[in-house]
Amino acid sequence: MASAAPARAATAAVFDRFSRLSAGFRLIILLSVALLPLGLLAVLASLQISRSADLERRATVRIASSEGARRLASELSIDTAALRSAANLLERGGNEASTCSRTLSVLATSFNEPTRFAIVSRTGRVVCGAPAIAARRAPPDQGGDVIANLSGDGLTLTLPGDTRSFIAVVFYPAEQLAGILQPATFVAPYSLSIRKGEQTLALIHDYRPGMLQRHETVTTPVPGMPLSLMFDVRSVPFSPAELLTMSLPIIMWLVALAIAWLVVNRLVLGPLGQLRANIATYQPGEIANPLRRMTIPAREIEELGETFQTISRTVAAHEDELARGLSRQTRLTREVHHRVKNNLQVVSSLINLHARAAKTAEAGAAYATIGRRVDALAVVHRNHYAELEENRGVNLRALIGELSANLRATAPGEANRLAILIDVPPVYVGQDTAIPVAFLTTELIELAMTVDPAASIRVSVLRQAEADRACLVVGSPALQDSDELQRLLAGRYGRVLEGLARQLRNPLERDPEGSFKVCFPLVPDPTPGAE
Repeated sequence: MASAAPARAATAAVFDRFSRLSAGFRLIILLSVALLPLGLLAVLASLQISRSADLERRATVRIASSEGARRLASELSIDTAALRSAANLLERGGNEASTCSRTLSVLATSFNEPTRFAIVSRTGRVVCGAPAIAARRAPPDQGGDVIANLSGDGLTLTLPGDTRSFIAVVFYPAEQLAGILQPATFVAPYSLSIRKGEQTLALIHDYRPGMLQRHETVTTPVPGMPLSLMFDVRSVPFSPAELLTMSLPIIMWLVALAIAWLVVNRLVLGPLGQLRANIATYQPGEIANPLRRMTIPAREIEELGETFQTISRTVAAHEDELARGLSRQTRLTREVHHRVKNNLQVVSSLINLHARAAKTAEAGAAYATIGRRVDALAVVHRNHYAELEENRGVNLRALIGELSANLRATAPGEANRLAILIDVPPVYVGQDTAIPVAFLTTELIELAMTVDPAASIRVSVLRQAEADRACLVVGSPALQDSDELQRLLAGRYGRVLEGLARQLRNPLERDPEGSFKVCFPLVPDPTPGAE
């Protein structure tokens, strides 16, 4: 089980790499794998035919080499026997003239031409034969019954007598040896040479093997002689039919690849590339372009292109319907905001009418207090409606500025010189935050006016170190700790301020030196380049 897991992992990795290849590469790999068995069978069949021909050629070469070695051994044995007999006869005191004459008559019939020889005494005197041949004899220190030496022009045999008093020397030129060894029935180009150890005598040069040519080399020892024959012949070349058989798998592979590539490229890859280009350039709301007409496109891809075009039409129609719906919704929202604004204006007007008709100062002050709250709500609604198009929330600077102006306008007579200082940066808050902030500002300014109508008031909004967070600070000398302030906070002002702070989900902090502080979240600043 432990060894099976790595094998499965390796197989999965191979399939994963294969799946990542393009369609063209996968097609080449699959066709190569499919045609590989056929190619191997064809190549093996051709090699077997060539091997049979090579075996037949090798057998023919061995026969020719064996026949040549026997023929050479036969001729050399006759000559060496005659020369050894002459040398032994001279050692036993035979007549030199008659011995030389008889030996010359025997060697004159060999090879259809006289054989050049010489018989030399131990002192170097030439008894018979040519002195040039006598000079070719082997040194005395070389032992053996037959001493063979190969030179560039032929073969020299040295035959010492039984007592080594006389030495017979015979020389065979290369042309004479080639005539002896040339096979009568062997017609293929070949090379023939005689070897003795490191010495080589080349006789026939009809064939010289090239670097890439196949050839057969057969070496046959010459019976009774320290020599060997070496045949070198070219192997049977491949016939055109064999070459065609061996190259047929490659031709089939190339033709199959070409046909498959043309078919796949024409039917699949080309239309898919065009469809991919259409999808890449498609924008929602547009209608996709139809596929370009081809001679033999794949029907399935044509249907896929038509389906994508149909989907693009559906999406375009849906986008158009959404745009019309959004336009209707925007008009309805504007109408609702307009009616709410009018209703708040009507409520504010009714409160003002009742305030003027109030019979007591307390009732008039109560109506004025309610009117200021309604005005605060109307200001929030008006600023929210103004920022609705950009959807960035309510501009807190404009909101507090308009609230301050309304509060100064509706202040009672004893507070007609009310001074409200504003220090608010251009920040934005949501409507759920703007309403409690507006009411808190109204309540705190009214609380300060109630304690001291002539006191100055400062309204500030301070950004915090935390991102998208700020604090509202309302400060005034009238908000310093006093009995009157404590009495008012113990009443409705304290409950209202605490409830508004809970809506902001933050505590209302009071500084005895004369300020109130509450924190709230801001609308995040829009990222540059973001939609």
